Amino acid sequence: MALLLAAVLVTAPAHAAPPASLRLDAGVAEPVDGLAAGARAAFDLAAATGDYVRGEIAVTAGRFDLDLVGPGGHHVRRLASDLDAPGGFQFIVAEAPVRLVVTARTGGGGATLSVAAKVAPAAQKAPTAQFVSPAIAALATHVAAGGSTDAFWQERARQGTPLVEPGPPGMAVVTFVARGARRNVRLLGAPSGDHEWMDRLGESDTWFRSFLVPEDTRLSYKLAPDVPDLPGTPREQRMAILATAQADPLNPAPWPTLAPDPFNQESTLELPRAPAQPGLDDRGAPKGTLAEFRLRSARLGNARTITLYTPAGFDPADQRNVLLLVFDARAYLTKVPTPTILDNLIANRRLPPMIAAFISEVDPRTRAHELPGNPAFADFMAEQVLPLVGEKTGTRIPASRTILAGSSFGGLAAATIALRHPDRFGNAIALSGSFWWHPDDAPADAPEHVADLVARSPRKAVRFHLTAGMFEAGHTGTAGILDTSRHLRDVLRAKDYDVSYREYAGGHDYLVWRGALADALLALVPRL
Repeated sequence: MALLLAAVLVTAPAHAAPPASLRLDAGVAEPVDGLAAGARAAFDLAAATGDYVRGEIAVTAGRFDLDLVGPGGHHVRRLASDLDAPGGFQFIVAEAPVRLVVTARTGGGGATLSVAAKVAPAAQKAPTAQFVSPAIAALATHVAAGGSTDAFWQERARQGTPLVEPGPPGMAVVTFVARGARRNVRLLGAPSGDHEWMDRLGESDTWFRSFLVPEDTRLSYKLAPDVPDLPGTPREQRMAILATAQADPLNPAPWPTLAPDPFNQESTLELPRAPAQPGLDDRGAPKGTLAEFRLRSARLGNARTITLYTPAGFDPADQRNVLLLVFDARAYLTKVPTPTILDNLIANRRLPPMIAAFISEVDPRTRAHELPGNPAFADFMAEQVLPLVGEKTGTRIPASRTILAGSSFGGLAAATIALRHPDRFGNAIALSGSFWWHPDDAPADAPEHVADLVARSPRKAVRFHLTAGMFEAGHTGTAGILDTSRHLRDVLRAKDYDVSYREYAGGHDYLVWRGALADALLALVPRL
Protein backbone atom coordinates (compact mmCIF):
# COMPACT_ATOMS: atom_id res chain seq x y z
CA MET A 1 0.00 0.00 0.00
CA ALA A 2 1.30 3.47 -0.80
CA LEU A 3 2.06 5.93 1.95
CA LEU A 4 -0.49 8.74 1.97
CA LEU A 5 0.58 12.19 3.12
CA ALA A 6 -2.91 13.62 3.14
CA ALA A 7 -5.71 12.68 5.51
CA VAL A 8 -7.51 10.22 3.23
CA LEU A 9 -9.10 6.88 4.03
CA VAL A 10 -9.41 8.05 7.60
CA THR A 11 -11.51 5.60 9.55
CA ALA A 12 -10.96 6.69 13.13
CA PRO A 13 -8.60 9.63 13.66
CA ALA A 14 -6.86 9.44 17.02
CA HIS A 15 -8.42 12.31 18.99
CA ALA A 16 -6.68 11.12 22.12
CA ALA A 17 -3.71 8.87 22.72
CA PRO A 18 -3.80 6.03 25.25
CA PRO A 19 -2.52 7.00 28.69
CA ALA A 20 0.60 4.85 28.40
CA SER A 21 3.14 6.11 25.88
CA LEU A 22 6.82 5.82 25.01
CA ARG A 23 9.23 8.63 24.19
CA LEU A 24 10.67 8.61 20.68
CA ASP A 25 13.68 10.59 19.52
CA ALA A 26 15.71 10.78 16.35
CA GLY A 27 17.88 7.75 15.76
CA VAL A 28 15.68 5.49 17.93
CA ALA A 29 13.53 2.63 16.59
CA GLU A 30 10.58 1.31 18.63
CA PRO A 31 8.79 -1.98 17.91
CA VAL A 32 5.01 -2.16 17.67
CA ASP A 33 3.94 -5.78 18.16
CA GLY A 34 0.94 -7.77 19.34
CA LEU A 35 -1.72 -5.07 19.01
CA ALA A 36 -5.28 -6.28 18.67
CA ALA A 37 -7.36 -4.92 15.80
CA GLY A 38 -8.28 -1.31 16.64
CA ALA A 39 -5.69 -1.04 19.45
CA ARG A 40 -3.21 1.81 19.47
CA ALA A 41 0.35 2.54 20.59
CA ALA A 42 1.42 6.12 21.33
CA PHE A 43 4.87 7.68 21.18
CA ASP A 44 5.68 11.13 22.57
CA LEU A 45 8.01 12.74 20.05
CA ALA A 46 11.01 14.68 21.34
CA ALA A 47 10.54 17.63 19.00
CA ALA A 48 9.91 21.36 19.34
CA THR A 49 7.62 23.70 17.44
CA GLY A 50 8.96 24.29 13.91
CA ASP A 51 11.10 21.14 13.80
CA TYR A 52 11.23 19.19 10.54
CA VAL A 53 10.75 15.45 11.20
CA ARG A 54 11.37 12.55 8.82
CA GLY A 55 10.90 8.90 9.70
CA GLU A 56 9.59 5.46 8.74
CA ILE A 57 7.05 2.93 9.88
CA ALA A 58 8.34 -0.43 8.69
CA VAL A 59 5.42 -2.87 8.65
CA THR A 60 6.43 -6.53 8.66
CA ALA A 61 2.96 -8.11 9.15
CA GLY A 62 -0.61 -6.84 9.31
CA ARG A 63 -1.89 -3.37 8.41
CA PHE A 64 -1.51 -0.09 10.32
CA ASP A 65 -2.49 3.58 10.36
CA LEU A 66 -0.14 6.29 11.58
CA ASP A 67 -1.42 9.63 12.90
CA LEU A 68 0.18 12.81 14.16
CA VAL A 69 -1.52 14.10 17.32
CA GLY A 70 -0.99 17.57 18.72
CA PRO A 71 -1.43 19.27 22.13
CA GLY A 72 -4.54 18.20 23.98
CA GLY A 73 -4.82 15.07 21.88
CA HIS A 74 -6.33 16.75 18.78
CA HIS A 75 -5.76 15.04 15.43
CA VAL A 76 -3.31 16.92 13.19
CA ARG A 77 -2.57 14.67 10.25
CA ARG A 78 -2.89 11.15 8.90
CA LEU A 79 0.66 10.16 7.95
CA ALA A 80 -0.08 6.65 6.66
CA SER A 81 -3.30 4.80 6.02
CA ASP A 82 -3.82 1.02 5.85
CA LEU A 83 -0.10 0.50 5.41
CA ASP A 84 1.09 -3.09 4.91
CA ALA A 85 4.70 -2.39 3.87
CA PRO A 86 7.51 -0.05 4.92
CA GLY A 87 6.56 3.59 4.34
CA GLY A 88 8.15 6.93 5.07
CA PHE A 89 6.67 10.13 6.47
CA GLN A 90 7.70 13.73 7.05
CA PHE A 91 6.13 16.82 8.58
CA ILE A 92 6.77 20.13 10.34
CA VAL A 93 5.74 20.37 13.99
CA ALA A 94 3.17 23.16 13.93
CA GLU A 95 2.82 23.19 17.73
CA ALA A 96 4.59 21.06 20.34
CA PRO A 97 4.18 18.69 22.05
CA VAL A 98 3.17 16.04 19.51
CA ARG A 99 2.63 12.29 19.52
CA LEU A 100 2.81 9.61 16.85
CA VAL A 101 -0.07 7.14 17.23
CA VAL A 102 0.01 3.74 15.55
CA THR A 103 -3.36 1.99 15.11
CA ALA A 104 -3.61 -1.68 14.15
CA ARG A 105 -6.17 -2.42 11.44
CA THR A 106 -5.64 -6.16 11.87
CA GLY A 107 -4.64 -8.06 14.97
CA GLY A 108 -1.29 -9.70 15.62
CA GLY A 109 0.73 -7.59 13.22
CA GLY A 110 4.21 -6.15 13.65
CA ALA A 111 5.98 -2.91 12.76
CA THR A 112 8.88 -0.70 13.77
CA LEU A 113 8.54 3.07 14.16
CA SER A 114 11.64 5.22 13.78
CA VAL A 115 12.65 8.86 13.30
CA ALA A 116 15.59 9.25 10.93
CA ALA A 117 15.99 13.04 11.08
CA LYS A 118 14.91 15.96 13.19
CA VAL A 119 15.99 19.43 12.07
CA ALA A 120 15.45 22.57 14.12
CA PRO A 121 14.27 25.76 12.38
CA ALA A 122 17.66 27.44 12.68
CA ALA A 123 19.27 24.58 10.78
CA GLN A 124 16.64 24.44 8.03
CA LYS A 125 18.63 26.23 5.37
CA ALA A 126 20.97 25.17 2.66
CA PRO A 127 24.61 24.79 3.70
CA THR A 128 27.10 27.39 2.60
CA ALA A 129 27.77 26.95 -1.10
CA GLN A 130 30.74 24.75 -1.89
CA PHE A 131 32.33 26.24 -5.00
CA VAL A 132 34.15 23.92 -7.38
CA SER A 133 36.25 26.81 -8.68
CA PRO A 134 38.77 28.33 -6.25
CA ALA A 135 38.56 31.62 -8.15
CA ILE A 136 34.77 31.79 -7.77
CA ALA A 137 35.05 30.81 -4.08
CA ALA A 138 37.47 33.69 -3.52
CA LEU A 139 35.21 36.10 -5.40
CA ALA A 140 32.19 34.93 -3.36
CA THR A 141 34.03 35.68 -0.12
CA HIS A 142 35.08 39.09 -1.45
CA VAL A 143 31.54 39.97 -2.57
CA ALA A 144 30.02 38.76 0.71
CA ALA A 145 32.32 41.17 2.53
CA GLY A 146 31.00 44.07 0.42
CA GLY A 147 33.67 44.01 -2.28
CA SER A 148 33.31 44.75 -5.98
CA THR A 149 33.60 42.34 -8.90
CA ASP A 150 35.49 44.88 -11.03
CA ALA A 151 38.97 43.41 -10.47
CA PHE A 152 37.70 39.92 -11.28
CA TRP A 153 36.29 41.09 -14.61
CA GLN A 154 39.40 43.11 -15.44
CA GLU A 155 41.41 39.91 -14.98
CA ARG A 156 38.96 37.98 -17.17
CA ALA A 157 39.34 40.60 -19.91
CA ARG A 158 43.12 40.05 -19.81
CA GLN A 159 43.13 36.25 -19.56
CA GLY A 160 39.96 35.37 -21.43
CA THR A 161 37.13 33.03 -20.57
CA PRO A 162 36.15 30.46 -19.48
CA LEU A 163 38.31 30.05 -16.39
CA VAL A 164 40.46 26.90 -16.38
CA GLU A 165 41.90 25.73 -13.06
CA PRO A 166 43.66 22.53 -11.97
CA GLY A 167 41.46 19.66 -10.83
CA PRO A 168 42.15 16.11 -9.65
CA PRO A 169 44.69 14.10 -11.71
CA GLY A 170 43.65 14.05 -15.36
CA MET A 171 40.90 16.63 -14.82
CA ALA A 172 40.44 20.40 -14.93
CA VAL A 173 37.90 22.78 -13.42
CA VAL A 174 36.27 24.84 -16.17
CA THR A 175 34.04 27.75 -15.14
CA PHE A 176 31.87 29.64 -17.62
CA VAL A 177 31.09 33.20 -16.56
CA ALA A 178 28.85 36.01 -17.75
CA ARG A 179 28.37 39.58 -16.58
CA GLY A 180 25.45 41.94 -16.29
CA ALA A 181 22.38 39.83 -17.08
CA ARG A 182 19.23 40.96 -15.27
CA ARG A 183 17.20 37.73 -14.95
CA ASN A 184 19.15 34.67 -16.07
CA VAL A 185 21.92 33.27 -18.23
CA ARG A 186 21.83 29.94 -20.02
CA LEU A 187 24.84 28.02 -21.31
CA LEU A 188 24.53 26.18 -24.64
CA GLY A 189 27.02 23.36 -25.17
CA ALA A 190 27.72 22.67 -21.51
CA PRO A 191 29.88 19.64 -20.63
CA SER A 192 26.77 18.12 -19.04
CA GLY A 193 25.39 17.61 -22.54
CA ASP A 194 22.47 19.96 -21.80
CA HIS A 195 21.67 23.66 -21.91
CA GLU A 196 22.46 24.65 -18.33
CA TRP A 197 21.17 27.57 -16.29
CA MET A 198 24.04 29.54 -14.77
CA ASP A 199 24.06 30.59 -11.10
CA ARG A 200 24.18 34.17 -9.91
CA LEU A 201 26.83 35.06 -7.35
CA GLY A 202 24.70 36.61 -4.60
CA GLU A 203 23.23 39.88 -5.83
CA SER A 204 26.29 40.73 -7.91
CA ASP A 205 26.59 41.18 -11.67
CA THR A 206 28.37 37.83 -12.03
CA TRP A 207 26.85 34.58 -13.30
CA PHE A 208 28.80 31.33 -13.36
CA ARG A 209 28.70 27.55 -13.82
CA SER A 210 31.61 25.21 -13.07
CA PHE A 211 32.33 21.72 -14.41
CA LEU A 212 34.99 19.10 -13.77
CA VAL A 213 36.17 17.89 -17.19
CA PRO A 214 38.97 15.73 -18.64
CA GLU A 215 42.19 17.52 -19.50
CA ASP A 216 41.73 16.67 -23.20
CA THR A 217 38.37 18.45 -23.52
CA ARG A 218 37.42 20.30 -26.70
CA LEU A 219 34.03 22.03 -27.06
CA SER A 220 32.15 25.00 -28.46
CA TYR A 221 29.49 26.94 -26.58
CA LYS A 222 27.29 30.02 -26.47
CA LEU A 223 25.91 32.21 -23.69
CA ALA A 224 22.25 33.25 -23.69
CA PRO A 225 21.59 36.16 -21.29
CA ASP A 226 18.06 37.04 -20.18
CA VAL A 227 16.29 34.24 -22.01
CA PRO A 228 12.61 35.24 -22.27
CA ASP A 229 10.07 33.20 -20.34
CA LEU A 230 7.39 32.81 -23.00
CA PRO A 231 3.98 31.16 -23.10
CA GLY A 232 3.70 28.11 -25.32
CA THR A 233 4.80 24.50 -25.47
CA PRO A 234 7.90 23.25 -23.61
CA ARG A 235 9.69 23.03 -26.96
CA GLU A 236 8.77 26.63 -27.83
CA GLN A 237 9.99 27.76 -24.43
CA ARG A 238 13.23 25.84 -24.87
CA MET A 239 13.77 27.29 -28.35
CA ALA A 240 13.51 30.82 -26.91
CA ILE A 241 17.14 30.41 -25.89
CA LEU A 242 18.08 31.10 -29.51
CA ALA A 243 16.70 34.64 -29.21
CA THR A 244 19.72 35.74 -27.16
CA ALA A 245 22.36 33.00 -27.64
CA GLN A 246 25.69 34.43 -28.77
CA ALA A 247 29.43 34.01 -28.49
CA ASP A 248 31.08 34.71 -25.14
CA PRO A 249 32.41 38.29 -25.50
CA LEU A 250 35.54 37.56 -23.45
CA ASN A 251 36.46 34.28 -25.12
CA PRO A 252 39.51 34.86 -27.37
CA ALA A 253 38.66 32.05 -29.82
CA PRO A 254 35.32 32.64 -31.59
CA TRP A 255 34.30 30.24 -34.36
CA PRO A 256 33.88 30.74 -37.24
CA THR A 257 36.05 33.83 -37.28
CA LEU A 258 34.37 35.35 -40.36
CA ALA A 259 30.80 35.17 -39.05
CA PRO A 260 28.84 38.42 -39.49
CA ASP A 261 28.04 38.90 -35.79
CA PRO A 262 28.37 37.19 -32.38
CA PHE A 263 24.92 35.62 -32.72
CA ASN A 264 26.29 33.57 -35.60
CA GLN A 265 29.44 32.56 -33.76
CA GLU A 266 30.30 30.11 -31.05
CA SER A 267 33.11 30.32 -28.54
CA THR A 268 35.62 27.51 -28.31
CA LEU A 269 37.57 25.81 -25.56
CA GLU A 270 40.47 23.49 -26.32
CA LEU A 271 42.44 22.33 -23.30
CA PRO A 272 46.17 21.73 -23.82
CA ARG A 273 45.79 17.95 -24.01
CA ALA A 274 42.96 18.00 -26.56
CA PRO A 275 43.87 15.60 -29.38
CA ALA A 276 45.36 16.90 -32.61
CA GLN A 277 42.93 17.30 -35.52
CA PRO A 278 44.71 15.99 -38.63
CA GLY A 279 44.62 17.87 -41.90
CA LEU A 280 43.13 21.17 -40.70
CA ASP A 281 46.17 23.38 -41.28
CA ASP A 282 46.53 24.74 -44.80
CA ARG A 283 50.14 23.83 -45.63
CA GLY A 284 50.04 24.65 -49.31
CA ALA A 285 48.92 21.19 -50.44
CA PRO A 286 47.61 20.94 -54.02
CA LYS A 287 43.89 21.68 -53.91
CA GLY A 288 41.19 19.48 -55.33
CA THR A 289 38.26 20.79 -57.32
CA LEU A 290 34.60 21.21 -56.36
CA ALA A 291 31.64 20.99 -58.72
CA GLU A 292 27.90 21.21 -57.96
CA PHE A 293 25.08 19.24 -59.55
CA ARG A 294 21.34 19.21 -58.96
CA LEU A 295 19.70 15.83 -58.55
CA ARG A 296 15.93 15.28 -58.45
CA SER A 297 14.23 12.25 -56.93
CA ALA A 298 10.73 11.40 -58.09
CA ARG A 299 10.29 8.97 -55.21
CA LEU A 300 11.35 11.50 -52.56
CA GLY A 301 9.54 14.31 -54.34
CA ASN A 302 12.38 16.80 -54.06
CA ALA A 303 15.71 17.94 -55.47
CA ARG A 304 19.03 18.69 -53.82
CA THR A 305 22.57 19.78 -54.59
CA ILE A 306 25.38 17.23 -54.76
CA THR A 307 28.84 18.79 -54.37
CA LEU A 308 31.59 16.65 -55.86
CA TYR A 309 35.22 16.88 -54.73
CA THR A 310 38.00 15.36 -56.82
CA PRO A 311 41.60 15.49 -55.55
CA ALA A 312 44.47 17.23 -57.31
CA GLY A 313 45.93 15.03 -60.06
CA PHE A 314 42.85 12.81 -60.04
CA ASP A 315 43.12 9.69 -62.20
CA PRO A 316 39.79 7.85 -62.72
CA ALA A 317 41.65 4.64 -63.53
CA ASP A 318 43.66 4.58 -60.26
CA GLN A 319 42.68 1.39 -58.45
CA ARG A 320 43.49 3.02 -55.13
CA ASN A 321 40.62 5.52 -55.44
CA VAL A 322 38.22 5.71 -52.50
CA LEU A 323 34.74 7.26 -52.58
CA LEU A 324 33.46 9.16 -49.54
CA LEU A 325 29.81 10.23 -49.36
CA VAL A 326 29.02 12.75 -46.61
CA PHE A 327 25.62 13.97 -45.40
CA ASP A 328 24.85 17.57 -44.31
CA ALA A 329 26.91 19.07 -47.12
CA ARG A 330 26.86 22.67 -45.95
CA ALA A 331 28.32 21.86 -42.54
CA TYR A 332 30.94 19.49 -43.96
CA LEU A 333 32.08 22.05 -46.49
CA THR A 334 32.38 24.87 -43.91
CA LYS A 335 32.39 24.01 -40.20
CA VAL A 336 34.21 20.78 -41.03
CA PRO A 337 36.43 21.84 -43.96
CA THR A 338 36.49 18.38 -45.49
CA PRO A 339 38.06 19.37 -48.83
CA THR A 340 40.99 20.99 -47.00
CA ILE A 341 41.37 17.94 -44.76
CA LEU A 342 41.41 15.64 -47.79
CA ASP A 343 43.84 17.90 -49.69
CA ASN A 344 46.33 17.74 -46.83
CA LEU A 345 46.00 14.08 -45.91
CA ILE A 346 46.20 12.96 -49.54
CA ALA A 347 49.23 15.22 -50.21
CA ASN A 348 50.97 13.77 -47.12
CA ARG A 349 50.17 10.24 -48.35
CA ARG A 350 48.22 9.51 -45.21
CA LEU A 351 45.20 8.78 -47.40
CA PRO A 352 44.95 7.40 -50.95
CA PRO A 353 43.27 9.43 -53.69
CA MET A 354 39.71 10.08 -52.52
CA ILE A 355 36.62 11.40 -54.25
CA ALA A 356 34.01 12.96 -51.98
CA ALA A 357 30.33 13.61 -52.66
CA PHE A 358 28.57 15.97 -50.25
CA ILE A 359 24.81 15.36 -50.03
CA SER A 360 22.85 18.49 -49.13
CA GLU A 361 19.74 18.45 -46.97
CA VAL A 362 16.60 20.00 -48.44
CA ASP A 363 15.50 21.64 -45.16
CA PRO A 364 15.51 20.69 -41.45
CA ARG A 365 12.08 19.04 -41.54
CA THR A 366 12.96 16.94 -44.59
CA ARG A 367 16.33 16.03 -43.09
CA ALA A 368 14.61 14.69 -39.96
CA HIS A 369 12.40 12.54 -42.21
CA GLU A 370 15.00 11.30 -44.70
CA LEU A 371 18.09 10.50 -42.65
CA PRO A 372 16.70 8.31 -39.83
CA GLY A 373 16.16 4.81 -41.18
CA ASN A 374 14.31 5.85 -44.35
CA PRO A 375 14.33 3.06 -47.02
CA ALA A 376 13.36 5.48 -49.81
CA PHE A 377 16.30 7.74 -49.03
CA ALA A 378 18.62 4.73 -48.78
CA ASP A 379 17.51 3.59 -52.23
CA PHE A 380 18.00 7.15 -53.55
CA MET A 381 21.61 7.02 -52.37
CA ALA A 382 22.20 3.63 -53.98
CA GLU A 383 20.25 4.09 -57.21
CA GLN A 384 20.75 7.78 -58.02
CA VAL A 385 23.64 9.33 -56.13
CA LEU A 386 26.15 6.56 -56.81
CA PRO A 387 25.43 6.46 -60.56
CA LEU A 388 25.70 10.27 -60.71
CA VAL A 389 29.12 10.18 -59.04
CA GLY A 390 30.28 7.41 -61.37
CA GLU A 391 29.08 9.33 -64.41
CA LYS A 392 30.68 12.63 -63.39
CA THR A 393 34.02 11.10 -62.37
CA GLY A 394 34.29 8.25 -64.88
CA THR A 395 34.84 5.74 -62.08
CA ARG A 396 33.39 2.44 -60.89
CA ILE A 397 34.53 2.21 -57.29
CA PRO A 398 33.61 -1.06 -55.54
CA ALA A 399 31.56 -1.17 -52.34
CA SER A 400 34.63 -2.24 -50.39
CA ARG A 401 36.18 1.19 -51.13
CA THR A 402 33.00 3.25 -50.74
CA ILE A 403 32.33 5.03 -47.42
CA LEU A 404 29.18 6.65 -46.06
CA ALA A 405 29.80 9.24 -43.34
CA GLY A 406 27.77 11.59 -41.20
CA SER A 407 27.11 12.92 -37.74
CA SER A 408 24.00 12.77 -35.55
CA PHE A 409 21.12 11.72 -37.86
CA GLY A 410 23.77 11.56 -40.60
CA GLY A 411 25.68 8.93 -38.63
CA LEU A 412 22.48 6.97 -38.15
CA ALA A 413 21.85 7.20 -41.91
CA ALA A 414 25.36 6.01 -42.73
CA ALA A 415 24.84 2.86 -40.67
CA THR A 416 21.31 2.03 -41.81
CA ILE A 417 21.94 2.71 -45.51
CA ALA A 418 25.08 0.54 -45.50
CA LEU A 419 23.16 -2.26 -43.81
CA ARG A 420 20.39 -1.98 -46.42
CA HIS A 421 22.78 -1.79 -49.41
CA PRO A 422 26.03 -3.52 -48.43
CA ASP A 423 26.63 -4.33 -52.11
CA ARG A 424 26.99 -0.58 -52.78
CA PHE A 425 28.35 0.84 -49.49
CA GLY A 426 30.89 -1.32 -47.71
CA ASN A 427 31.88 1.16 -44.98
CA ALA A 428 30.05 3.45 -42.55
CA ILE A 429 31.37 6.26 -40.36
CA ALA A 430 28.97 7.41 -37.63
CA LEU A 431 30.14 10.45 -35.66
CA SER A 432 27.89 10.75 -32.60
CA GLY A 433 25.25 8.73 -34.42
CA SER A 434 21.68 9.10 -33.17
CA PHE A 435 21.36 5.44 -32.26
CA TRP A 436 18.72 6.24 -29.64
CA TRP A 437 16.28 6.66 -32.55
CA HIS A 438 13.22 4.44 -33.11
CA PRO A 439 10.69 4.42 -35.94
CA ASP A 440 7.53 6.35 -35.11
CA ASP A 441 5.46 3.17 -34.87
CA ALA A 442 7.85 1.41 -32.46
CA PRO A 443 6.47 0.62 -28.97
CA ALA A 444 7.76 2.70 -26.06
CA ASP A 445 9.79 -0.21 -24.69
CA ALA A 446 11.30 -1.19 -28.06
CA PRO A 447 15.02 -2.03 -28.06
CA GLU A 448 17.49 0.33 -29.75
CA HIS A 449 16.54 0.07 -33.41
CA VAL A 450 19.93 -0.23 -35.13
CA ALA A 451 21.44 -2.50 -32.48
CA ASP A 452 18.36 -4.72 -32.69
CA LEU A 453 18.53 -4.72 -36.50
CA VAL A 454 22.16 -5.84 -36.38
CA ALA A 455 21.45 -8.50 -33.77
CA ARG A 456 18.51 -10.01 -35.70
CA SER A 457 20.03 -9.90 -39.20
CA PRO A 458 22.74 -11.98 -40.89
CA ARG A 459 26.15 -10.35 -40.85
CA LYS A 460 26.69 -7.95 -43.78
CA ALA A 461 29.95 -7.09 -45.54
CA VAL A 462 30.19 -3.65 -43.90
CA ARG A 463 33.00 -2.11 -41.87
CA PHE A 464 32.15 0.46 -39.19
CA HIS A 465 33.85 3.32 -37.41
CA LEU A 466 31.83 4.79 -34.54
CA THR A 467 32.56 7.78 -32.30
CA ALA A 468 30.80 9.40 -29.36
CA GLY A 469 31.37 12.31 -27.03
CA MET A 470 31.86 11.74 -23.32
CA PHE A 471 29.43 14.64 -22.74
CA GLU A 472 26.65 12.90 -24.74
CA ALA A 473 25.20 10.85 -21.90
CA GLY A 474 21.45 10.43 -21.59
CA HIS A 475 19.16 12.49 -19.36
CA THR A 476 15.99 11.82 -17.36
CA GLY A 477 16.18 8.06 -17.77
CA THR A 478 16.68 8.03 -21.54
CA ALA A 479 19.69 6.49 -23.26
CA GLY A 480 22.05 9.00 -24.82
CA ILE A 481 24.39 8.88 -27.80
CA LEU A 482 27.32 7.73 -25.65
CA ASP A 483 25.50 4.71 -24.21
CA THR A 484 23.79 3.70 -27.45
CA SER A 485 27.01 4.01 -29.46
CA ARG A 486 28.82 1.79 -26.98
CA HIS A 487 25.97 -0.71 -27.13
CA LEU A 488 25.97 -0.78 -30.94
CA ARG A 489 29.75 -1.26 -30.90
CA ASP A 490 29.35 -4.27 -28.63
CA VAL A 491 26.54 -5.78 -30.72
CA LEU A 492 28.57 -5.32 -33.92
CA ARG A 493 31.56 -7.01 -32.35
CA ALA A 494 29.38 -9.86 -31.09
CA LYS A 495 28.22 -10.35 -34.69
CA ASP A 496 31.87 -10.39 -35.85
CA TYR A 497 31.76 -7.06 -37.72
CA ASP A 498 34.95 -5.13 -38.40
CA VAL A 499 34.38 -2.10 -36.16
CA SER A 500 36.64 0.58 -34.71
CA TYR A 501 35.46 2.97 -32.01
CA ARG A 502 36.69 6.17 -30.36
CA GLU A 503 35.41 8.52 -27.67
CA TYR A 504 36.23 12.22 -27.31
CA ALA A 505 36.05 14.55 -24.32
CA GLY A 506 33.42 16.68 -26.02
CA GLY A 507 29.76 16.86 -26.92
CA HIS A 508 27.46 16.96 -29.96
CA ASP A 509 29.73 19.40 -31.66
CA TYR A 510 31.13 20.13 -35.14
CA LEU A 511 34.27 21.42 -33.44
CA VAL A 512 34.87 17.83 -32.30
CA TRP A 513 33.66 16.23 -35.53
CA ARG A 514 36.12 18.14 -37.73
CA GLY A 515 38.89 16.11 -36.08
CA ALA A 516 36.82 12.96 -35.63
CA LEU A 517 36.14 12.69 -39.37
CA ALA A 518 39.86 12.75 -40.17
CA ASP A 519 40.55 10.26 -37.38
CA ALA A 520 37.82 7.99 -38.75
CA LEU A 521 39.25 8.03 -42.26
CA LEU A 522 42.75 7.32 -40.98
CA ALA A 523 41.42 4.41 -38.91
CA LEU A 524 39.11 2.96 -41.56
CA VAL A 525 40.82 3.44 -44.92
CA PRO A 526 43.90 1.29 -44.18
CA ARG A 527 41.49 -1.61 -43.57
CA LEU A 528 39.87 -1.30 -47.01
